[in-house]
Amino acid sequence: MSDPAFPLDTDAMPWIPTGPGKAFRPLRFEPGGWSELMRLEPGSGVPLHRHSGDVHAYCLSGAREITGTGEIAGPGSYVYEPAGTVDAWRATGDGPCVLLLRITGTIEYVDTDGQVIETIDTGTQRDTYLTWCAEQGVPPAEQILGKDFT
Repeated sequence: MSDPAFPLDTDAMPWIPTGPGKAFRPLRFEPGGWSELMRLEPGSGVPLHRHSGDVHAYCLSGAREITGTGEIAGPGSYVYEPAGTVDAWRATGDGPCVLLLRITGTIEYVDTDGQVIETIDTGTQRDTYLTWCAEQGVPPAEQILGKDFT
């Protein structure tokens, strides 16, 4: 049986920091993938990385520039990144860039030689959320956690 539908008041959720100028609001964790809102302050970026699964990104506000191509994806734009995509990007403009993301598989951050320096997946993002909740004394939202991964 699947989990029942539930509303999340995302505006009431705190932004959980994940790096300089970068934060997220988790929406749902499930084995093999997760959904989140990502916020990047102007000038902050997502360094070179590779996707093992598909990524769907819808820009809610602000804009981002794809490194290397110079393409700008602003409010209302949708970007599909198939498995195997290697890219980097940064927030541009005067305000933060906020994206709705659905990510499957892993994200491997790589150096200029293509060597993996960090890996992010459903489990690591879920652990980041649970650690933040524990540090802040906030109970984790059960509807975000999804099914157990054990």
